[in-house]
Amino acid sequence: MTKVVNYISEAFEELKSNVTWPEWPEVQRLTIVVAVFSILFALATWGVDEIFAKALAGFFNWIKA
Repeated sequence: MTKVVNYISEAFEELKSNVTWPEWPEVQRLTIVVAVFSILFALATWGVDEIFAKALAGFFNWIKA
């Protein structure tokens, strides 16, 4: 258990002293970029899903007929 506590405390010390954190405006800008691309990717995935669903429905209707 001592090793785990030591590891966690060293990790926090590393984060405090050796990591270069971005400035707040950059964090906000990058968050917006990630949100926009996430929405675009979700819409693209939905669109492809709808196209395949309609194509498969048409295919199975064609086979039934």
